[in-house]
Amino acid sequence: MTNVPEQDRVLIFDTTLRDGEQSPGATMTHDEKLEIAGLLDEMGVDIIEAGFPIASEGDFKAVSEIAANSKNAVICGLARASATDIDRCWEAVKHAAKPRIHTFIGTSPLHRAIPNLSMDEMAQKIHETVSHARNLCDNVQWSPMDATRTEWDYLCRVVEIAIKAGATTINVPDTVGYTAPEESATLIRRLIETVPGADEIIFATHCHNDLGMATANALAAVAGGARQIECTVNGLGERAGNTALEEVVMALKVRHDILPWSTGVDSTKIMHISRRVSTVSGFPVQFNKAIVGKNAFAHESGIHQDGMLKNAETFEIMRPEDVGLTASNLVMGKHSGRAALRDKLKQLGHEVGDNQLKDIFVRFKELADRKKEVYDEDIVALVGTTADQAGDRLQIVSLKVLCGTGGPAEATLEMEIDGKEVIATEHGDGPVDATFKAVRTLYPNQARLQLYQVHAVTEGTDAQATVSVRLEEDGVIATGQSADTDTVVASAKAYVNALNRLLVRREKAGPGADAREVSYKDVS
Repeated sequence: MTNVPEQDRVLIFDTTLRDGEQSPGATMTHDEKLEIAGLLDEMGVDIIEAGFPIASEGDFKAVSEIAANSKNAVICGLARASATDIDRCWEAVKHAAKPRIHTFIGTSPLHRAIPNLSMDEMAQKIHETVSHARNLCDNVQWSPMDATRTEWDYLCRVVEIAIKAGATTINVPDTVGYTAPEESATLIRRLIETVPGADEIIFATHCHNDLGMATANALAAVAGGARQIECTVNGLGERAGNTALEEVVMALKVRHDILPWSTGVDSTKIMHISRRVSTVSGFPVQFNKAIVGKNAFAHESGIHQDGMLKNAETFEIMRPEDVGLTASNLVMGKHSGRAALRDKLKQLGHEVGDNQLKDIFVRFKELADRKKEVYDEDIVALVGTTADQAGDRLQIVSLKVLCGTGGPAEATLEMEIDGKEVIATEHGDGPVDATFKAVRTLYPNQARLQLYQVHAVTEGTDAQATVSVRLEEDGVIATGQSADTDTVVASAKAYVNALNRLLVRREKAGPGADAREVSYKDVS
């Protein structure tokens, strides 16, 4: 067969738009999915799992459009082990230049018990569904969900069945993040040595991070013979997340001595897509996150600083430029013009139109007047905030807050709701509480606040605060994010942004429909 991978190449399979979006609150809009898919395609990701087509009409449309617009990557859709799922998946991906169907079923004793299938019944189902997928598409991936807790003999049996039925890639998921690196390597190695036909197909690894070992397990699987790593930007995914794309790409780049394989991903685009995914998903990147965290290239210790001044390699195993960071942050200020801002945005990976540039420039000037120093991170935050506000039904016009030690805080909020300006004053236990109460007065809703997080974008008392708010209403979760030098203003904007996303979910679901079905997030 021609599917045998080159021994010096590891394929990167990104599932940010499918598994990543299953993180509670990380739902993306249609346009955001298309944008992220375009960025992944541009940076050289080999396979993009664009979604779960049968989950909802919205997912089907997004996967279909991503497939039609893809230039380089294989476009993959997920399907359960049923002909209906597989047919729907094929309808979504068939217009891609390089389509793939990914079908799966849980094979461990715990997962076999859910559909109440015997080993023989499940084996027959695997044969039928993989054969059906292969009759539609030449590129078929099959996954035995919870493979790492499946009996060894049975795992070998069903992998062999899938290969004989036409699967060209066998993915071995550590669905609950239970495996250790040595076990991960051994499992892949033994499957390749034991299962007939295993040397003619590609083995993949999909690792969850429940014990914090997802990336280590993925790289160990590669050492064992896997040639495809499934991952997500920023490690997004169910529960504790997945193998992080940026970590495996940089590990393959930096440790070529013990990981002698290559990847076609352009590492200089990592920081840009990390920030953009953080913005559209509403999930801030932790400061000490490997590769893309704010502190990944920061040094405070005197000993470290002295070493860095003498030789950067003393305490940095990669250059900031390798992941798309600029050598200097402080290059923009209140005297900078629109052309300089456009050029800076281009350096940061943002190509914007004239209208969007105009909006960003206004906000940039406002920020520059309030801050002594404007950093790259500030500008990236402005881009995300400006994009999120376009076309919102609910918009903040003005906010005034009184707070201190003398009594309860007071917030006077003016909003525009469907084009009509309204105003309310509320009191609360602090300025943020009073502001959120004012929002609920002006736009009554039953949304419950699940998460409220504040992060400083840069250093200093004049730093922009990035606020993330997660709301839940009738089982539907939406996350909003905004940045401002005033934390209360950023909080209000993030709260309203989340409400706007809930409204979008309702509208997409249609009259009488369940908004929870707009984005599927119940399958590992």
